Amino acid sequence: MTVYVIDDHPLMRDALTMLVHRVKPGLKIIPIHKLNVVESTVEKNGLPELFCLDLQLPDTLGMSGVQVLKAKFPNVPLAVVTSASASEFESRCLEAGANAFIEKSNSPTQIIAALRSLLITEEEEASDDAAPAGPTKLSKRQKQLILMLDQGLSNREIAEKLDISEHTVKVHFWRLFRRLGVNSRTQALHFARTNGWLGI
Repeated sequence: MTVYVIDDHPLMRDALTMLVHRVKPGLKIIPIHKLNVVESTVEKNGLPELFCLDLQLPDTLGMSGVQVLKAKFPNVPLAVVTSASASEFESRCLEAGANAFIEKSNSPTQIIAALRSLLITEEEEASDDAAPAGPTKLSKRQKQLILMLDQGLSNREIAEKLDISEHTVKVHFWRLFRRLGVNSRTQALHFARTNGWLGI
């Protein structure tokens, strides 16, 4: 799998490449300098595991980069890595579909932690990534999410119960859906019921 770093500043592309390698050394990382070559670059270099996107590219305006990437690659996680302030842009980026908002002014440790949440799953950390999905192969958090889905709780209610942010809930759901091979809450619930997981 491949990570695409989309930024028009060569120094920033190099810095992000280095940080991504520290999270997951074996990844192939492809630098891109503008948005309109993303599709052709993906065709040449393989499916994306993650996009790192600067908001301020020569061919984007405001949220347009986020919107274009999520429209074309809806199931690929997207980290906005930008010099724009979180207070002004974070909520707008997340609403547009971004999975993480990372300020370039953050320390390398903070940036690595944010990237890690998107690149390293709980299953991989347990060296269990190749195992087939099953109740015993789900993380404790994923089992909780399935039970809360069955209770009909919203992301906000789940966040309050687990004492985490709504954004973190979305990341957990993205991981769960990828793990199960589904695309929605309804499909995840159907999968869980079909496999007798509810009550686990």
